Amino acid sequence: MDQFHGHKQRDLELPIHRKRLMDHIENDLTQDENVKAIFYGGSIGSGHADIFSDIDLRIVVDGRKVQEYRDKKKERAHHWGNILFFEGYEHESFIIAHFDSFVKADIFYYKENELIPSVWLQDLHIVYDPYNIVNEVQLRSNQLHYQFGIEDLEAWRTKHYAFLHEAYRRAVRGEYYYAMHCMDCLRLSIVAGWYMEMGLQPNSFGDWAKIEGERSPLKKWQLELLQRWDSSGQLDKAIKVISDMKPEFERVNKHLSASIGTSAKEDLVKDVYRKIL
Repeated sequence: MDQFHGHKQRDLELPIHRKRLMDHIENDLTQDENVKAIFYGGSIGSGHADIFSDIDLRIVVDGRKVQEYRDKKKERAHHWGNILFFEGYEHESFIIAHFDSFVKADIFYYKENELIPSVWLQDLHIVYDPYNIVNEVQLRSNQLHYQFGIEDLEAWRTKHYAFLHEAYRRAVRGEYYYAMHCMDCLRLSIVAGWYMEMGLQPNSFGDWAKIEGERSPLKKWQLELLQRWDSSGQLDKAIKVISDMKPEFERVNKHLSASIGTSAKEDLVKDVYRKIL
């Protein structure tokens, strides 16, 4: 981390800037009669924020006004702090604001009926909810438990198979960055299997948030495997890592299949791997 020493003091002060920004957000929005609720998701919602955590801001607006607020989402964000740049498209219902303090805010606007109970709405930090809109949704969300089914398992397996074969094709073609992308997806696929084993909702594909580092739910041996499975896009190195991944994929596949009483399709697994190993 020595190469980042020049920014160390700035980084250590980020929680101060984030809290100041949140105060500005809340002071502004709670005075708006069309705002029905304000809450935070992500690491702030779960209480596990670190110095770099984003502000995952969710705003519930009167349904008759929500489109107006979405159209003016950039203008509103300027009220809270100095903007460095915005990320996203004008037509979307959300915007990502990057402030010059190096704090980032993901800003979502909802109508009340768009908040549907979900495992993703269990860990929330609710700061304004006079109509009990968000509290009610969170209460119902907390009664939900993630459970994968046969269709989820089949989708997980076949996606893994597809990336195995695509990694080989791209490496042989000399498309090394594409091959590296496929290898990354294979690693993330096994992580998804680990999450399912633990009864956790896997991240959406391509999202590595909280999988590594201090906030990871993974065990030490799993994190060590991820480190061991580092690979370039060159064929010999990719094949070596794929071979190393294979026993763990087979184990997870058998375990998940047995847990819901379905076949692990071991003959198909052998055939899929035989095409490239």
